[in-house]
Amino acid sequence: MDTPDQHPRSHLFTVRVWQEEVGHDQTEWRGKVQLITDGNVRYFRGWEALVPLLLTMLSEVETRTSPNP
Repeated sequence: MDTPDQHPRSHLFTVRVWQEEVGHDQTEWRGKVQLITDGNVRYFRGWEALVPLLLTMLSEVETRTSPNP
C-alpha cells in the first residue's frame, strides 16, 4: 500500500523587490520573501543574499516537517 509523501516536493514563495535610496545618488536592492504555506516572512538586502535566504528558509521547513525519531 502506497503512503503519501510526507514532504512536499515544492514550496511556494512570494518575492517582493524594490530599490531603496541609501545615500546621495546611491540605491540598494532590498526584498521580502514570504513562504505562502505558513506565512513565514524574511527580508534581505542585495541580490546576493536572496539564494542563501531561500536555502535557510527551506532548511527550516524541512526541520519542522521532519518526523521525530
